[in-house]
Amino acid sequence: MKNLFKKVAMVVAVTMLAVFTVSMSGCGKKNTEFVIGLSGPLTGPAAVYGLAVKNSAQMAVDEINEAGGLGGYKFKLVAVDDQHDASKVSTNYATLMKEGMQASLGCVTTKPGLEFKKLSKEDNVFFMTPSATADAIPEYDNGYQMCFADTKQGTYSANYVNDNVTVSNNKIGVLYNSQDDYSKGIYQNFKAQLASKFTLVEASFTEDNPTDLSSQVELLKDCEFIFLPIYYTPASVFMTAAKGKVSANTVYFGCDGLDGIDTAIQGFDINTIPQEVSYLSHFNSQSPTGAAAEYISKYTTKYGKDTLNQFGASAYDCVYAIYGAMKKAYDKDNSKVTPNTSASDMCELLKAEIKGGYTFSGVTGTNVTWDASGYVNKAAVKYVVKAKSE
Repeated sequence: MKNLFKKVAMVVAVTMLAVFTVSMSGCGKKNTEFVIGLSGPLTGPAAVYGLAVKNSAQMAVDEINEAGGLGGYKFKLVAVDDQHDASKVSTNYATLMKEGMQASLGCVTTKPGLEFKKLSKEDNVFFMTPSATADAIPEYDNGYQMCFADTKQGTYSANYVNDNVTVSNNKIGVLYNSQDDYSKGIYQNFKAQLASKFTLVEASFTEDNPTDLSSQVELLKDCEFIFLPIYYTPASVFMTAAKGKVSANTVYFGCDGLDGIDTAIQGFDINTIPQEVSYLSHFNSQSPTGAAAEYISKYTTKYGKDTLNQFGASAYDCVYAIYGAMKKAYDKDNSKVTPNTSASDMCELLKAEIKGGYTFSGVTGTNVTWDASGYVNKAAVKYVVKAKSE
């Protein structure tokens, strides 16, 4: 009987060990490369942004690997599709962690990015987003932005108008999505900083992709300068509806959400819009010289022009900025920077470098730094997508 009990106990012990081993095997895997994660809209209406980010991040990873990687180890990008849907981020995040993510580009767009920041805080995972602009994205000390935060986009835009715009009736129009954090945040900061000499004429909508903005056109038709802190699809609907109603001398002026309006919308030809279309940016997709021109040449050769935009340029810089900070940490103590450094430990190393005065120069800016809030510090410039028709 004693022998029987011993055999039963041994079977139970072996079974429990097997279950424990199987469960542990699903908690992650031993890395042989440095792993950078990304969640973005690779399909759906915002895919032009996600594909630009994925393509550009992969191009940067490939270049770093071709140059020898870091300490003899290569880098790997793991990108998953969130379709610009925040409800998919939790599953995507779990997938990225299982794949060994040590640092991340976070999410491409704002709503998913707000979910990612909460999850990454719990595990202390470093992320630097190329394009999720909400002020709250870098709320915790593990999060950073390569793009301008909404506050800065709204403030920079208002400052540009205050210093450079003259309109005969002093009216400045604005069209924004009152249900979208990105659009609403920029609009609110623009309104707060706009000089009192101007009268702000406001129009709004609530759908992500409205099909009729004719009533908004009626509200704004007398404005000689219209601020559009919205994405390119509703902007194209507004511009189309405004033909013949808004003066050809009016300027349409936006933020990074307009990037892609000249290439990404099937059936929309920006050359049929008589007004100037421009926005503040940190990247000129037609730059003839410098780092931006080199990036444009490499990107278009590899991926074409359809997804060439500042979101991709920013992602390219994110990868190189993360790599540069990792290299600084590696040069100080190479035993701490390996493919099996935990995400939390890697986060502490990267934060220490950035807070210690790390500067970065790339496609979207030179001598780039980050302040204590995670916001990026670099210059913004006006980019004319299409000049006024003659």
